[in-house]
Amino acid sequence: MQITPFLMFVGEAKAAIDLYVRAIPNSRIVSIDYYGDEGPGARGTVQHAVIELNGQQVRCIDSPPVHDFTFTPSMSLFIDCDTDEQVDTLYQTLSEEGGVLMPLDQYPFNRRYAWVQDRFGVSWQIGVK
Repeated sequence: MQITPFLMFVGEAKAAIDLYVRAIPNSRIVSIDYYGDEGPGARGTVQHAVIELNGQQVRCIDSPPVHDFTFTPSMSLFIDCDTDEQVDTLYQTLSEEGGVLMPLDQYPFNRRYAWVQDRFGVSWQIGVK
């Protein structure tokens, strides 16, 4: 048994995948399939993708129907970094055009930590191990 995060976008999955694979070291696209002319999604949007973010598999799709919901900060991906520099870089990259839920700072539970929401709405908690 394996538990894998599953992220559902509306037309922005490929852009999100590209950001995550670029931002997080040792990451790659494992597989990606796109909708064609037959649909049901718009041609060229992601039907199903599997990516590895530093060894952690994540599945992504573009949902053909638009839903009344999106991502929420109550569910986030947590990145345990080895260095302060990794935290700083991820903070800058993932919060760009997004938002900051908790600014990069020292907290009682972590000496270098931030909580951000990327431009696609996905919430990331970033801290030093």
